[in-house]
Amino acid sequence: MSSGSINHIGIATNSLDNAEDFWNLLGYSRSHDDTVEEQGVRIRYMKGKEAPAIELLEPLGEDSPIARFISKRGPGVQQIAINVTDISAKIEELIGIGVRMINEEPLIGSGGHRIAFIHPYSSGGVLIELVESIT
Repeated sequence: MSSGSINHIGIATNSLDNAEDFWNLLGYSRSHDDTVEEQGVRIRYMKGKEAPAIELLEPLGEDSPIARFISKRGPGVQQIAINVTDISAKIEELIGIGVRMINEEPLIGSGGHRIAFIHPYSSGGVLIELVESIT
């Protein structure tokens, strides 16, 4: 995946199964599921004919970031994920120009990809996830 392209759109939901039914109607099909205990989330990847993928996000518990998001804003678009080729360099560059990061060091996300989040304060109210795909 090329740097600067959308990797996926994350959508917070209370039920992966119920949300999947809707996305099936729009031509998306289940690719695979994953659980990231450290982030308190169960993930269902939905693929269409073209990128980006839809990442359905279901909280594992009431204290997870996704549960807090749903509690405050309801189900819906939670983040947009952007591909980067060197996440550490991109974080350093962003911090250098005053961008507020949630993660100043990469985390390991679903599928072993290195990820970091840009605070919505610095991105017009949108949570941006940086994704460095493993090859």
